[in-house]
Amino acid sequence: MTVLLAACVESTPSAPPPLSESPTVTIEGMRFNADHVTIESGDTVTWVWDDDMPHDVSGDGFKSEVQSEGSFAHTFDESGTFPYVCTLHSGMTGTVTVVDG
Repeated sequence: MTVLLAACVESTPSAPPPLSESPTVTIEGMRFNADHVTIESGDTVTWVWDDDMPHDVSGDGFKSEVQSEGSFAHTFDESGTFPYVCTLHSGMTGTVTVVDG
C-alpha cells in the first residue's frame, strides 16, 4: 500500500522595509550606499561624503552644497516619497519614504 502525504504551505506577504532611525546614507564609489530608506515623519536623514569626487544631494525641498567631504542632514516633517539625486552625476539617485509616526 502506498500512502501519499501533501503539505500545505501558507505564503505570507513580504513585510515593508524596516524603519530606519535617523539613517545615514554614505556617498561612496559614485553611488548612495542606501538608495532607499524608510523613516517616520520628524526623523532626520544624514548623508556623509566618503568619495574622492564632489557630489551633492538634491530633492524637493532640500539641497546640499557641492562638496567632497563632510555631511548634510535634512529632517522630513511630512509623510510621502522624496526622490533625491546628485545633480552632478545623473545615475546617482535615491528615495526617502516618510511614514506617519
